[in-house]
Amino acid sequence: MTNTHGEPDATSAPHTTGHPAVTRLYARLVVSDGARAIDFYRETLGAEEIERYTGPDGTIVHAMLRLGGTAIAVKDADTADPAPTSLGGSPVIMALDVPDADAVAEAMLRGGATVVYPVADQHYGQRGGRLADPFGHLWMISQTIEDLTPEQIQERATDQFTS
Repeated sequence: MTNTHGEPDATSAPHTTGHPAVTRLYARLVVSDGARAIDFYRETLGAEEIERYTGPDGTIVHAMLRLGGTAIAVKDADTADPAPTSLGGSPVIMALDVPDADAVAEAMLRGGATVVYPVADQHYGQRGGRLADPFGHLWMISQTIEDLTPEQIQERATDQFTS
């Protein structure tokens, strides 16, 4: 079964761990300009806006976006929820698996993102890099270029960092 957002409905699964059930998990990105951020995510990442709620002054109180099979929320910063740009950045990195890392990075750069680490082939069989969007959120973009076992990845990492 799925919920109204097209995601698996966790309430249909049996709960046997004795811990509270998590029925949904999504990132909530606080930004300095919610409407502009939603446009950025739509234009650069192909996000689909599912819902939007605004305050009387037009600020985004909550907007739900779908990126691939994942949901993220966006809201305007306020006194309770500061945007990363007012804090000197964010320690959270959003990771995207994409079919073409170069194309996604280019789209983000055209939209105003900046390069943290350039897109390049990585020792762990991925082509990827890291960008910061105009709102202070970090995005790791990866595409699989080589299927490797965990042992092969570890061996390459060991070789890379010990040579």
